Amino acid sequence: MTIEVIIVLLLVVSAVVLFASERFPVDMVALILMATLLLSGIITPEEGISGFSNTATVTVGAMFILSAGLFKTGALNFIGVALAKIGKRNFWIALITMMAGVGVISAFVNNTAAVAIFMPIVLGVARDAKVNPSKLLMPLSFASMFGGVCTLIGTSTNILVNSIAERYGQPPLRMFEFSSFGLVIFGAGMAYMILIGVRLIPNRRGGGDLTHSFGMGEYLTEIVLLPQAKSVGQRLRDSQLVRDLDVDVLEVLRGGRRLLLPSPEIVFQADDLLRVRCNVEKIRQLQEREGILLKPGIKWRDEDLESAQTVLVEAVIAPNSVLEGKSLKRVRFRHRFNATALAIRHRGEVMHEHLETTPLRAGDALLIEARRDRLDQLKQHPAFVFVSEVGLPEFRKEKIVPALAIISGVVLGAALNLLPIVVGAIVGSVLLILTGCLSLEEAYEAIDLKVIFLLAGVLTLGTALEKTGAARFLSQFLISGVGLLGPTAILFTLFLLTTLLTNVMSNTATAALLAPIAIVTAESLGVSARPFLMAVTYAASLSFMTPVGYQTNTLIYGPGQYQFSDFLRVGTPLNLLFLLLAVYFIPQFWPF
Repeated sequence: MTIEVIIVLLLVVSAVVLFASERFPVDMVALILMATLLLSGIITPEEGISGFSNTATVTVGAMFILSAGLFKTGALNFIGVALAKIGKRNFWIALITMMAGVGVISAFVNNTAAVAIFMPIVLGVARDAKVNPSKLLMPLSFASMFGGVCTLIGTSTNILVNSIAERYGQPPLRMFEFSSFGLVIFGAGMAYMILIGVRLIPNRRGGGDLTHSFGMGEYLTEIVLLPQAKSVGQRLRDSQLVRDLDVDVLEVLRGGRRLLLPSPEIVFQADDLLRVRCNVEKIRQLQEREGILLKPGIKWRDEDLESAQTVLVEAVIAPNSVLEGKSLKRVRFRHRFNATALAIRHRGEVMHEHLETTPLRAGDALLIEARRDRLDQLKQHPAFVFVSEVGLPEFRKEKIVPALAIISGVVLGAALNLLPIVVGAIVGSVLLILTGCLSLEEAYEAIDLKVIFLLAGVLTLGTALEKTGAARFLSQFLISGVGLLGPTAILFTLFLLTTLLTNVMSNTATAALLAPIAIVTAESLGVSARPFLMAVTYAASLSFMTPVGYQTNTLIYGPGQYQFSDFLRVGTPLNLLFLLLAVYFIPQFWPF
């Protein structure tokens, strides 16, 4: 074991810990790995930045654009409209239709985008069918994963593993090579969820409006500033009421006029009536000292906070959002979006206090009061995924046919080996822009740079594993442990190890770490690398046991009001089922 191998192995362990702990964003961890490998001299500068020009990175970037083209034209919305109609008649038919529809869509477009499109529709279906929304949101997320493993372009993980395989001299993975076992997963997964899984999901998200759902009863009130109030004559941002009591002023009623979402520069006057978000009990204790009059208890409803100018909405912080890890104060949320966050649902807990300084995480659900005339700004911002039904965006419906034709051309070109997938994806992206399905600015916005940097960074780690021989060292360790039991035992171990890792860290990072080990292990045993590689690829995209292992799980975590244990209860049997199916079927489809 050389010093370089030791350094790379230490980096692998550090990467697993950092990815799992979520102490830093995943793309930042990937860049730290890249920088460390460059500084150590283990890889050259050319090798270090080669991940940015890798076919996997370019293909994934282009696939973001292709997915955006389908969304902007409304090509994906017709399934949602049909689902909404079915949901009013029968819950189980709606459930099957939803899972089948999302699964098929996710086989060809980004999983996260598919789930984001369907979330508001699913909540509407749950309301019409009079079932708890949590019974539908988890199947929605899981179905997107079932479909994603059916094609080469279904997930970025598949594309990444294909790139790693080609770098090791393996034949490229074909567009529908994944479909054989992918359809087994799709069918078995749907059967499990319909017969068992849905019944294991507890009723989490309650009924009622958003004000009730976020428990705002004790955190909304109206107060009157008496003439002796310390805040009279002070600007809102300088007021002791705001600074000392963590109060958000939602509106000011002054002389019959309503000042909505008032500016921080507004000067308070005597007899102003303030509608505020705060700890009502704290206000009650301090009202005499502060010179304020607390209005009698009010039973708040959504319509009390909405008006012709304002609307109450629920939005989720999107995975890889620019807001992730930042606080409302740091991003100047109120100034930037002309909106106020009234509550945050974080990891199953609703937060009403210290909102301004709380770091936001992907999957956090925000209760937002926004100006109606600025709502489109919020809806179009990639940092948010709207859960509330706030009207459908404007689609370019006249471009649906060109968009579908272009995407079909990309898929067929790759399936028939007419064009490499990277070429087809680039050409398809350009055609979407030239035909007006997507503007150039929308194409740039569609590319998730965090995913691009993550891919580039983990590919660098893969290069180091190969170059230093660390991958061979780990493969020998694996062979010495279970190799005597035969290749099936190694396939079982690889699938299990990948499953465990992908449930606690990035699925992309998991695949980048284990795919080289799978290939080198097969070479050492003198067997085909395909079954081992497929075990890693499938398992990396099947993360059901935690809400943090896969982006779609993170996305539904807040809106579904799930607890961590809910994913363990429903997802663990599912992962075990797929482990057993993989051990039997993968060698049938890809012999050793």
